[in-house]
Amino acid sequence: MSGHSKWSTIKHKKAAADAKRGKVFSKIAKEMTVAARQGGGDPAANITLRTLVQKARSVNMPADNIDRAIKKGTGELEGEQMEEIMYEGYAAGGIAIIAQALTDNRNRSAADIRHAFTKNNGSLAGQGSVTRTFNRKGLIEVSTEAAKEDELLELALESGAEELTNEGDYFQIITDPSAYTEVLGALESKEIPVQNSDLTLLPESYMPVTDLAQAKALLRFVEMLEDLDDVQNVYSNFDISDELLEAIEKDEDA
Repeated sequence: MSGHSKWSTIKHKKAAADAKRGKVFSKIAKEMTVAARQGGGDPAANITLRTLVQKARSVNMPADNIDRAIKKGTGELEGEQMEEIMYEGYAAGGIAIIAQALTDNRNRSAADIRHAFTKNNGSLAGQGSVTRTFNRKGLIEVSTEAAKEDELLELALESGAEELTNEGDYFQIITDPSAYTEVLGALESKEIPVQNSDLTLLPESYMPVTDLAQAKALLRFVEMLEDLDDVQNVYSNFDISDELLEAIEKDEDA
């Protein structure tokens, strides 16, 4: 399992708690607004929006919230003008950190993210200095109960995917950004439900984290960034072993 896959697994586990706080709703709403602005408000004709609507329904986001987010994107309702900003830096130990923000207030976002880096002994870096070590990819997750691995692999590769891995509870499909919507469309045509999908950043190489205290501090840092209202996604190049993750979970449950 790659470091990114492990962080995806951790995010799955905390998704329920995030939903209770409304964090997931607000983040998905922002993404839907941007998707509707860029590709139109009809989910049938906008596969990115359609995927986000499916994601919203999977976390029981109210239909009114979905409708309002889309209408903000199409201009039917007044909404803030969001801009995407990538904040780059390093956590202690030289771990790369990228925070993707969608914000209507650049100054607020910068102040909040700077505070998070400072509080966690991290440091912000110049634009492009960290992102150049990452590649933009499409990432699609399908429950292992939704499809057979060999059939899913064949479908994914035929529609332009680069690779498929079995992550235990779900299959992870990696695509070039240009093939992302085509692969989603192929899955949809075969009525294979998508558990999660996104255009993401994957590091070219991973840095192993073997110290328990460092791993816990790193995960707290990432979670603090993700809890910021303006932050949509956090990307990193850490690699924490399954054994260390289990030790962290046991320590937190104790």
